[in-house]
Amino acid sequence: MSGLDDVLCGGLVRGRIFLLEGSPGTGKTTIATQFLLEGAAAGERVLYITLSETEDELRATGASHGWSLDGVEIYELVPPENLLDENQQQSLLYSSDLELGETTKRIFEAVERAKPDRVVLDSLSEIRLLAQSSLRYRRQVLALKHYFARQQITVLLLDDLTSDAHDKTVHSVAHGVVRLEELAPDYGSDRRRLRVIKYRGRRFRGGFHDLAIETGGVRVFPRLVSAEHRTRFSRDVLSSPSAELNALLGGGVQRGSSVLILGPAGTGKSILTLTFIATAIARGEIAAMFVFDEERSLLIDRAKGLGLDLQAMIDKNLLVLEQVDAAELAPGQFSERVRHCVEVHGARTVVLDSLNGYQAAMPGESALILHMHELLQYLNRQGATTFLTVAQHGLVGDMRSPVDVTYLADTVILLRYFEARGRVRRAISVVKKRNGAHEDSIREYRIDGGGVTLGQPLTDFQGVLRGVPTWVGKGPDLLEPDA
Repeated sequence: MSGLDDVLCGGLVRGRIFLLEGSPGTGKTTIATQFLLEGAAAGERVLYITLSETEDELRATGASHGWSLDGVEIYELVPPENLLDENQQQSLLYSSDLELGETTKRIFEAVERAKPDRVVLDSLSEIRLLAQSSLRYRRQVLALKHYFARQQITVLLLDDLTSDAHDKTVHSVAHGVVRLEELAPDYGSDRRRLRVIKYRGRRFRGGFHDLAIETGGVRVFPRLVSAEHRTRFSRDVLSSPSAELNALLGGGVQRGSSVLILGPAGTGKSILTLTFIATAIARGEIAAMFVFDEERSLLIDRAKGLGLDLQAMIDKNLLVLEQVDAAELAPGQFSERVRHCVEVHGARTVVLDSLNGYQAAMPGESALILHMHELLQYLNRQGATTFLTVAQHGLVGDMRSPVDVTYLADTVILLRYFEARGRVRRAISVVKKRNGAHEDSIREYRIDGGGVTLGQPLTDFQGVLRGVPTWVGKGPDLLEPDA
């Protein structure tokens, strides 16, 4: 499991005992089976000791992922037949001490027969119930630990936390502890994540990491740390075919920077980003666009009306266009997709349209800010130019954004509606640019079959950004409608 190995900074140390805990349904059995299958593929002997599931259930679970468990020896530890006898259950002779001792003895016998290199014990909850006290349970776990240590066996203990979620007995005994959690959002599919609580003598990636149970096993998405992905590149200025847009941006957009496009719905934020994508592809670069709010096929059809053939770009492997369902995708999965486009496909222009949809995948605004900070820093350090869009609430007058990320972006482009000569018009301005000067004027722009056309600065108007400007000049220089 490459994702989990990344979180553990290499994997599990051979000959040690590890604890994998989590409530039922978080993926413990699937991860444990993958752990044994990896060992079997490397030529090791592996053993799965189950106290809670039957062998048929384990093999059925493996078949659902397309796995063959022929290389995995499964030992189903069922209670002795006399425990099922009603008269024996009522007897005072067969106490929990005898049952616990019998269980431990049979575990050792199974290990002696199989002589495995890797062992999974599923689950500790059964042993905890038999022990009945914390002291006896700790002694039993210590006995198991010392026995496996003498045999130089790597052991993965599973605990479903059904007996006592606050019992930390095994935490102090195990060499490493990994906890799995399941979250149920108000809408959308369940989210799962893991956290390494402890790993003796080893560095590991702290914090929560998203995971998903897919056909084929569990995938772990390590938390993105932008500081680990520094690269060298030339921060040259990337211009567009529009002289007016270049003038507004102070010559263009610097490579490895981020551009935030703000504006109400319908002002052309997506169309403007498509202009930058077409310019990047014309330079011979690869671009990637992640669409949260619009249907992928509808965007392709809409772009054709502007003279942009996105499908041809996709067919030539120049554009990666992905539809993102925020309700079904964890933030870590999305970061993994972006990284794949940059590191595998070689994308140098990345568009996120829009942050409103991305916010839906986040548990809160603070989490969105942190995710966006790491993602933008990662893209910047990879030399990728990033364009983000945010749909503001309202059409004219005061505008409100669902989340303020303007301080994260290097350049902020503001789009507005305004009324003049009985028509609804659009205005564009650059309100922020970290790495150089920019034009401080406000220009009118038009979207038509030729794409985005910018006009001259609106020097004869005052109050354009408020939506209802005042004419203070002698002759407004506005874009006239097409004939």
